[in-house]
Formats: sequence, C-alpha cells, structure tokens
Amino acid sequence: MALVGAFIGIAILLGISVQILGNSVSDCTNLPGYDANGSSGWALACEDQNAQTQSAFGLLVIVLIVVAAVVILTVVKLL
Repeated sequence: MALVGAFIGIAILLGISVQILGNSVSDCTNLPGYDANGSSGWALACEDQNAQTQSAFGLLVIVLIVVAAVVILTVVKLL
C-alpha cells in the first residue's frame, strides 16, 4: 500500500510540475540577435535553452511510466 501511495503522490507532483514548469520559458525577444526567422548569438542560445527545458520536463513522463511499471509488478507479485 505504501508503494501505491507513493505512486499516487509522485503522479500528482509530476503532473503539476509538467504543466507549470514545462511551459515556462525565457523571453528571447529582447536579446541581441533575435529574429523571428532565425536568431543568432545570445538569442539563439536562449531559444536552445528553452527547447532543452521543455524536453527535460517531457522526460518526467517517462519517469512516471517506470514508477507505474514497478508498482504494478510489485502489486501483481503480492497477489
């Protein structure tokens, strides 16, 4: 039962964090080198960092799936 509770807690926290932090990106429009068609310099680095941040929070879903698989296998083993 502790594993089920931990899974539910992790699922709730990951769901909230993915929704909030997954969409939080820096505003790159004020940086030198910004262009809507293709940025350069600091603006390009800013846009790359935004893409990496969104990808990192997308990986949290994979963590949730792995934890779910462990919980399911543990519960099946207990039955």
